Amino acid sequence: MRAALFQATSGVDPLLGARALVEAVERAAGEGADMLFTPEMSASLDRDRARAAANVVAEEQDVALAAVREAAAKHGLWVHLGSLAVRSDEGDGRFANRSFVIDGAGAIRARYDKMHLFDVDLPDGQTIRESVAYVPGSRAVAVDTPWGRLGLAICYDLRFPDLFRALSDAGATMLAVPAAFTVPTGQAHWHVLLRARAIEAGAFVIAAAQTGHHADGRQTYGHSLVVNPWGHILLDMGEEAGVALVEVDPASVAEARGRIPVLQHRRPIDDVNVAP
Repeated sequence: MRAALFQATSGVDPLLGARALVEAVERAAGEGADMLFTPEMSASLDRDRARAAANVVAEEQDVALAAVREAAAKHGLWVHLGSLAVRSDEGDGRFANRSFVIDGAGAIRARYDKMHLFDVDLPDGQTIRESVAYVPGSRAVAVDTPWGRLGLAICYDLRFPDLFRALSDAGATMLAVPAAFTVPTGQAHWHVLLRARAIEAGAFVIAAAQTGHHADGRQTYGHSLVVNPWGHILLDMGEEAGVALVEVDPASVAEARGRIPVLQHRRPIDDVNVAP
């Protein structure tokens, strides 16, 4: 598979974000990609809750989703749309941080709502409370593609290995981790966590990320990565926005799992005996 990654510096206007996504689809298709991966909050990244709320609609009304589906069908390109903020069915006024897998005919093959929400006080003074605006997802999701089964995660999910164990146990050979990592957490943990998830699962990890200074005042880390099942970094996009391509060889999954068969050796652990 020729995987394309779109590293974005999303602003607060979803119409501009939709245009950038369509351009990324066109560029990826023009360079011979089979599938495009985009970051978390691909169309709009806005920490002003009131302003952002005015642009959040139900998924069937979302202009970016519609535009990407149309572009995918036009070019015959699969797209993992990293995530969009859409209205939730929960009824409490909060939204869903939802990713979509779109096939080459423009059909939605899978949806995944971010399960783990980022509620933290960072050393640089930032306070982030995703749970104020978003409802956590309730289930893990994997989807079959022509190149293997793809397990879905979003950003902060990366820190919870049980999710990735469940996805690999369900047959995932590729793991998508779209993100908008902060700079301090990115510098400390981004590369090591992505490599660890790839090694533990014996799977490809494909992580398209936001980068740079955004219109809402935040700064994100960038460094969109593709990591192979042995933990080698095949692509690191650094800090520049753009589209990059890399070859993903499904045969290397079986090779890595054969060398160290951790999936076969996993044992369920239901409790811990705490010695007195």
